[in-house]
Order: sequence, then structure tokens, then C-alpha cells
Amino acid sequence: MKDKGLHVSLGKRLRFCPSFTCLGVMVNWDDYAPEAQETIRRAHEVYYSSPFYEDLFRSLGKRVFPRNYYRFVGNKIRQTNLFQYLGISHPRTRLYYGRNRAERICRDFEFPFIAKNPVGSSKGLGVWLMQGEEDLADYLEGHLPAYIQEYLSIERDLRVVLIGGEVVHAYWRVQKPGEFRNNVFQGASISYEGIPRDGLEFARDVARRCRFDEVGLDVCCAHERYYVLEANMVFGLEGFKQAGLEIYEIFERMDLEGRL
Repeated sequence: MKDKGLHVSLGKRLRFCPSFTCLGVMVNWDDYAPEAQETIRRAHEVYYSSPFYEDLFRSLGKRVFPRNYYRFVGNKIRQTNLFQYLGISHPRTRLYYGRNRAERICRDFEFPFIAKNPVGSSKGLGVWLMQGEEDLADYLEGHLPAYIQEYLSIERDLRVVLIGGEVVHAYWRVQKPGEFRNNVFQGASISYEGIPRDGLEFARDVARRCRFDEVGLDVCCAHERYYVLEANMVFGLEGFKQAGLEIYEIFERMDLEGRL
């Protein structure tokens, strides 16, 4: 029998939250003690279930939090398909398989445009500005499929972190001179000034429609509209650190206030 009042987490995100029993992530189910196995079985919902168990729990009708987390982490293909399916404003993006990719890409996009690793990259790595056919040829040698995206001429973007649909932190990431990427890892600076309310509302709407329960959304404004660039399930904490915030304290406070 499932217990809706039993709060169980496998991942460490909630280890300081008093309402939760955090059991850790064991690669093998048999590594859990019998008592822990029974606790998980009884739980109506499992938090941070890990990629090892999320599909198992879902297949048995158990709820998981955060939703749409492990399936989308680091996967730009799935994220783009989700944004396009929902009609969410996202830079024009196409995937290319098969022969004559360079010719087809050049028919669809004008230089400059963006090329990315479709799966697994972070911190601004695996992102290239294609300025000509030579750049494109070098990229295509090592990437199948090719993930091609329109280039938006911006100098900063907005990182908005949401938990359970609430904005818990937001800041600008401002490019360093000579760099086209806005990632802090690539030298971008952080600013907390003039955070636009409509940008935050756009991010809330994206998180709600995509069912992202914990996410760092990269949002920019170009051509007088907002775009979501990417969803980060594993996001850097430098923006929290510079603001004097601690992510685990935020979770603890949300737990104490009954918002998890």
C-alpha cells in the first residue's frame, strides 16, 4: 500500500530537508537493505529517483519528482523536440542525418549559424559558431547527427532557476569581449541588475508547459521576443555563490514551508 505522506528521496538534493528520508542511489536494487526497499515500495512519490530507477517507478504507476529531468538532462535533441512540439519560442533548429548534409544545411541556414554537440556537452563546450564552409566541414567530420541552430546576435542571456514552478534565482550572463557564448565557464560575467519580470514570467511558462520541476533555463531576448535556448538540469552554482545563496538551504526552506 502506497503512503502519500511518506517523503522519500534517492538523490542527495534533499539530504538536509527534515521531511525527507534520503536513501542514496544504489546502482543495484539488491544493494538497498530490505527496510529501504520496503520504504521505497510504500512511497507514493520518489524524489530524485536517478536514471537507474525513474522508468521502473513510472512503469509501476509511482510518481517521481522532478518530472522530465533525467530524460532531458544534456539531451538537446529531446529538448528541441519538446519545445517545438509545444510551440515554445526557441531558435530555429534542425537535425541532419544521411548524405549531402553540408549542402542541405547551407540551403536551410545562412552563415553565421550555431552547431552543437546534440548530447552530453555542458559549460559552453561543444558549441561552435559556423562562419563559413570550412568551419562546417570540420564540424560535420565528427558529428552525426548534425545539430544546427540559427545564430541570435545577443550580448547576454538570462539564467532562470526554477524549483516546483517557482523562480528561486535569476541572473544575467554577460559575454566577455570576443566571445559568442554566454557561459560563466567561458568567461561570462554575472549581473543581477534589471532582471525583467516578463523574462521571468516567460521562464515560468516554459517550465510549467514542459513539466520541468527543477531546471535552469537559459532565456534571451532577440527580435523583440523571448527565446528559451536550453534547459539545464545540472546547472552551475556560481551565480548562487556570488549572490550569497546556498541551493541546499533553498530546498530546506521550501521543505519547511511545505512547498516541495
